[in-house]
Amino acid sequence: MNAALVSLLLPLAGALLLILLRPARGGRWVIALSLGALLAAIMALQVVLDHGERSLFIGGWEAGLAIRFRLTPLAALLLVFTAGLHLLVALYAARIAHATGKADYWPLSCLLHAALAALWLSADLFNLYVTLELLSLVAVALVSLAGRKAWKPALNYLLLSLAGSLAYLLGVALVYGRYGLLDLALLARLTEADGATHLALLLMSVGLMLKAALWPLHLWLPPAHAAAPTAVSALLSALVVKGPLYILWLVWSEIAPAELGRDAGLLFGSAGVLALVAGGWSALRAQRLKTLVAYSTVAQLGYALLALGLLLHLDEPRLHAALWLFVLAHGLAKVSMFLAAGELQTILGSKRVNGMKGASQNVPIALAAFAVAGGSLVGLPPSGGFLAKWLLLQPLFERPQHWPWALGALFGTLMSAAYVFRVVAHGFDRARPNPPSIHPDRLAQWLALLPALLVWGLALISEPLLLWLGGLGR
Repeated sequence: MNAALVSLLLPLAGALLLILLRPARGGRWVIALSLGALLAAIMALQVVLDHGERSLFIGGWEAGLAIRFRLTPLAALLLVFTAGLHLLVALYAARIAHATGKADYWPLSCLLHAALAALWLSADLFNLYVTLELLSLVAVALVSLAGRKAWKPALNYLLLSLAGSLAYLLGVALVYGRYGLLDLALLARLTEADGATHLALLLMSVGLMLKAALWPLHLWLPPAHAAAPTAVSALLSALVVKGPLYILWLVWSEIAPAELGRDAGLLFGSAGVLALVAGGWSALRAQRLKTLVAYSTVAQLGYALLALGLLLHLDEPRLHAALWLFVLAHGLAKVSMFLAAGELQTILGSKRVNGMKGASQNVPIALAAFAVAGGSLVGLPPSGGFLAKWLLLQPLFERPQHWPWALGALFGTLMSAAYVFRVVAHGFDRARPNPPSIHPDRLAQWLALLPALLVWGLALISEPLLLWLGGLGR
């Protein structure tokens, strides 16, 4: 547990030091801190694999009153994932000055890292609210770094995020009024399928879906992610929206009564399929490159929501692995796509999809990063996206009566292929290539390509990874 706390405290201390000292090269500090946090997270993962789940009570109070941090295998994996992506984005941002918007990016990115680490470790509903609120406020501040053009999307993000927080907090208050507890492990033994619990779960779910931009509560996401600086867009799409999704999974898989979960699963699954269709269609019609990538986040989160819904409705433990493999594969792919989009826009001097002509000649590595990451979103084998979709479809193929869900997932795949191919086709259009407006930075392009290669590399460790993730449901 000590290593997990180090992975949390390093970025938190780094944020405070960066605010107080204002060093000229804040990027170097953040790279060093992210590397230290990554090493600590790897140690925490090794500890939990060797010795099992660990808990730490903070404040000197007994169970039920104390703040409890819990290191589970999934929490440890997410700590590693978060630190690794922060390190990669920090390396890119330190290389490309325009990727961050302003120097304030560095302490804010550390706060974002710390908030996520605390969220993965939290084990009571109120502490999850505190970490979620810190995460949202930092994310809004990061969006606003892009300047005046981002102020309206950032304000909308803030207002809707506060509305989501209020709904979640009301649900938490109902749970506390009904059971007198907020600890997840203790609530799991007590919750009943009564009216108060049903209303509390509904309020918490609406609030979390709004914060995660899950369809149909997603309207704030595309403008905010498209307007943010490149490095911020990558972190928001890959990590920030996964925090509320993680809490939603905790609420419904640990404390919700099974009979309520079966009914909610139908709603979540339906919303997931509609997200695939609506988000994919919006991405296909988007005129600006980053807006396309942002709408694809809405669509791809539909797979996670569909996996969660089927997990609850069918009571199929294998879908735990599908859900979290989607999260990992999507995070890697989205970092790559947003960083690649930033390079394509900057070097070709255009933010529009049809302005990507000549990318294969002038920005080949960045275009390759976009295409390789997009291949995982489409689900081409043997990428991580393919493995996640295969895990999702397997239980549906075994139950012929559930073929409509499989059809929805396959239709989402076709939509993903259409909008990814649209960008790549423009990139290979040499009829009127756009000349580069600045000299390409090959190292920055390789940093954009790296996570796309990693998401395809998940196939190399697929067997132990799937066995481990599948064990989350037992």
